Amino acid sequence: MRRAKGFTLIELLLVITIITILAAIVLIAINPPRNIAASNNAQRWSNINTIINAIHQYAVDNGGQLPSTITTGSVEVCKTSAASCSGLIDLSSLTFEERYVLRLPTDPTSASANGTGYFVKKDAYNRVTVSAPFAQLGVTIEVSR
Repeated sequence: MRRAKGFTLIELLLVITIITILAAIVLIAINPPRNIAASNNAQRWSNINTIINAIHQYAVDNGGQLPSTITTGSVEVCKTSAASCSGLIDLSSLTFEERYVLRLPTDPTSASANGTGYFVKKDAYNRVTVSAPFAQLGVTIEVSR
């Protein structure tokens, strides 16, 4: 008596089930949305450091004076020309002739038409704080100097 070659239905279903379970485990381990959010947060850290470094370089070159547009209240930084910065902080002095920064960086997910998505303020001692309030994964991204 000859036995037919091939797999039984139960063997095929078992292999498909094992492959499905392994694929689910790999997708959970990789978690693309979380990795994208972490990447966006890393970009935010880099961007706020760029902004605060440009502000402090400006202050060094101007006898310790910060850009006059920085206020004690936390206000979003304008990314375009001064004419379109109504209600936003104009830091175009940092990008003038590309002296301190080529252009102001923008938030990877929350920049508006005129705003960068980053906020800046100073305290009574002229300590500047730049923050990224739209950070993902419940992280607080803020630098003070």
